[in-house]
Amino acid sequence: MAERVPVGLAGLGRMGRVHAAALTSRCTLARLGCVFDVDEAAARAAGERLDVPWTASYDELLARSEAVAVATPTGTHAELVMRAAAAGRPVFCEKPISLDRATTVEVIEAVRRAGVALQVGFHRRFDPDWVAVTGRISAGELGEVTLFRTSLRDMTPPPVQFLAGSGGFFVDVTVHDLDVARWMVGEVVEVSAHGAATDPQIARTGDVDTAVVVLRFANGALGVIDGSRAARYGYECATEVMGTLATARIETPPRHHYEWRTPGWASHELPRDFEQRYPWAYAAELDGFAECVRSGAPPRVTGLDALAAFDLARAADRSWRTGRTVPVTAVPVEGGVEYEIEEQG
Repeated sequence: MAERVPVGLAGLGRMGRVHAAALTSRCTLARLGCVFDVDEAAARAAGERLDVPWTASYDELLARSEAVAVATPTGTHAELVMRAAAAGRPVFCEKPISLDRATTVEVIEAVRRAGVALQVGFHRRFDPDWVAVTGRISAGELGEVTLFRTSLRDMTPPPVQFLAGSGGFFVDVTVHDLDVARWMVGEVVEVSAHGAATDPQIARTGDVDTAVVVLRFANGALGVIDGSRAARYGYECATEVMGTLATARIETPPRHHYEWRTPGWASHELPRDFEQRYPWAYAAELDGFAECVRSGAPPRVTGLDALAAFDLARAADRSWRTGRTVPVTAVPVEGGVEYEIEEQG
């Protein structure tokens, strides 16, 4: 068996810890090669705990690593991805690449010029349930898709301090569902969004914590996305796709595979967050990245895919703020599509 690809991990916050766990205990093609964080104490503690080299220098991480995974705060993604590309390192980047569209395009172009792989962290594309259903849809078993419906609900909202740099509800949360919608059904031509803030603290930030987005696809299908930052009962991510021949449903599984039954009740524990729901998807996406590094094959989720989902999220945000439906156009470009958002008077 070929040696696993050593991946240098940049950033040891929440997503960094998720990826560190995957690289050390679940991945079969990738392994944790080195850890970096600007907080030297955090880098040292993680390196010693995980028994891998550590550094507070990103340049040293690049020198030590065959490939890099960027899980630092969003505002640093663009710079670190471009520095990795300039060093000839394939790079995995958590979403979004940037909260600025022009910067996102600049990063994609820099990576293309460098000739290295860029994979973006849309983990549902690697979850076994979504992969199986999408494969059967692509094979024609569902017939013509008529309705796409998905829910993404967090148990509790993140700290208000996080929201200030998140890009807003649609860019931070709904962007995952928009990527899945394109992947499972096809390109979008129209976006409508409605949002509400049930938490006064979130309302004061000018953002929402609950939203519904309606999509119209180029093939005539409709899509409905509902999302919440504060479902309270647990974490839920569920999708249904209806077609002329069949309907596929992906439900949120219980955390454990047993029920506890008492008179009149049957209960099971729900996941509390995405870490508990998707541990194997996070490992699979890093193994997919490692396979690209080894084989030179294109990533399953590209920079252009990230840009397309980001553009649709911006359209949803505009629809919510203006109260209008926003037409969008998918324009073919080399390697994918870019969305044009119709300007409104």
